[in-house]
Amino acid sequence: MLRILLIVTLSLHFAAQVQAETTKPNVVVFLADDAGWGDYSENGNHQTRTPNIDSIAQAGVTLDRYFVCPVCSPTRAEFLTGRYHPRGGVRGVSTGQERLNLDEATVADAFNKAGYATGAFGKWHNGSQYPYHPCGRGFDEYFGHTAGHWGEYFDAPLEENGKMIRTEGYIADVCTDRAIEFINRNQSQPFFCYVPYSTPHSPWAVPQEYWNEYKDMPIEQTATEPQREEPDHTRCALAMVKNQDDNVGRVLNRLEELGVAENTIVVYFSDNGPNSWRWNGGMKGRKGSTDEGGVRSTCYIRWSNKLPAGTTVTQIAGAIDLLPTLTSLAGIERIGDKPLDGRDLSPLLMGKQTKWSDRTIFSTWAGRTSARTQQFRLDHQGNLYDMVADPGQTQPVNKQHEQTAKRLKAEVEDWKMNVLNADRDGADREKKKRNAVDSRPLTVGYREFPITMLPARDGDPEGGVERSSSAPNCSYFVNWTSEEGRMVWLLDVHTAGRYDVTIDYTCPVDDAGSQIELSCGNHNLKGRVEPGWDPPLYTNQDTLPRPPAESQMKPFRTLHLGEMKLDKGEGELVLRALEIPGDYVMDVRRVTLTLLD
Repeated sequence: MLRILLIVTLSLHFAAQVQAETTKPNVVVFLADDAGWGDYSENGNHQTRTPNIDSIAQAGVTLDRYFVCPVCSPTRAEFLTGRYHPRGGVRGVSTGQERLNLDEATVADAFNKAGYATGAFGKWHNGSQYPYHPCGRGFDEYFGHTAGHWGEYFDAPLEENGKMIRTEGYIADVCTDRAIEFINRNQSQPFFCYVPYSTPHSPWAVPQEYWNEYKDMPIEQTATEPQREEPDHTRCALAMVKNQDDNVGRVLNRLEELGVAENTIVVYFSDNGPNSWRWNGGMKGRKGSTDEGGVRSTCYIRWSNKLPAGTTVTQIAGAIDLLPTLTSLAGIERIGDKPLDGRDLSPLLMGKQTKWSDRTIFSTWAGRTSARTQQFRLDHQGNLYDMVADPGQTQPVNKQHEQTAKRLKAEVEDWKMNVLNADRDGADREKKKRNAVDSRPLTVGYREFPITMLPARDGDPEGGVERSSSAPNCSYFVNWTSEEGRMVWLLDVHTAGRYDVTIDYTCPVDDAGSQIELSCGNHNLKGRVEPGWDPPLYTNQDTLPRPPAESQMKPFRTLHLGEMKLDKGEGELVLRALEIPGDYVMDVRRVTLTLLD
């Protein structure tokens, strides 16, 4: 009897081991927005504490020299595809340039096809209209904002699978709540949870309790260029990262409570260098720069009992490596046949003995391209720096390493020819059609995702109409005072049929009643701007004053205009005024089209 019991016990133990070894790991990816390498206590910042984010490194692996892009949407595209962002048509951060081409397969596509529940909660920034939308790129569900910069961090209007809802609370807290809900619902199956935070990107806004902790903090570790540092920006950025750290802790604690932490791969990184001049380990440059400080990011990867805790990978790596690495660790196949630029880092993460050849990682933005090898960086002006001896890029070594400089210059030129020119058709399109920065039409009318939002960001103002600020992402159309004024969105209608039309607007009460017309091809729809709705701007949300380039936001009212037909194919959707009884028509935040049949 004891022998039988022993056999049964051993069998059950063996079965449990086999199940643990064959169960697909969950994946949680945290992505910070505009956090610098130097914003974390793990990296030597003594002015702050980020224990939860640090714990990922301490229980996992640190990628010591990990490179992203100088700005937001290109990094996100490279993470999603494992390919340099120009290959996928991502040429900017707004007005359609941020869209990832539809023939690019994503990391979410791969995990979704492998049977994972997939969800994204936060800032997307690679396309808004389906199928550019996250729900068209491999994610089962999405909550957050698809644009880049977002103008409201408290009680923000955010999107829930195509519909705008008003939330309650601070944006990072709210998105974390939704990520935890997703994990709770999918704890019994493998899940891929992507949490791209909006912070510490401006506006400079953080809950008061965090600001109270940092507002009087002496700046003891200064920026590489200290004369350019604005101390309150540093304080607010660190307060925002501290809030993010608490939210990361909430997710990590929930994984522990559910008993799934040990079989969950956790990744944390940022999308570019710091968005203000602050301590960054003495590196040159900040966000927008192709120097080391603009493109080096923290990257920590934890998988308990699988990856050796507290270890560091010294080989250079980048956002392009995450797709091949995560699919390899999870034992799933990637989707698509386009060649990857990234490498599978799993042998390095596992601490395996492996031959690892030197490589060159390229960074490009605004016509500037730099190249990074294990030892050297060639900057966009052709200056070569020894990053081991001179990590701050203070003294070029072109004369001492003439052949290396020559070789890297040739590599940069070859890379430009093969990668920057890869989207030549897209570049040619930019020369056509109106004054839109990106003239690829906005996709409308998919039955599987019938709601299409057309924000002011994606349209062209004409006839005196303007954007509310020079930063388009969270702008709205203003200065509509004449019948010459109009707004135009270039559409590609996928399904012909009837569409319900709404407009999010504000209008001075005394100016209500303008007759407007929305037209596309041979079809049009008329209506009145009423009632008047003129709420004050939000002026009490920001911790620090908002720069003029960023719009002050306000609550918009939804005007139900009615139903109109749209024909299949490409055409211009035009919003104009036919009668203006007062001095003003309205401000316009977005037009929403919903396919009815």
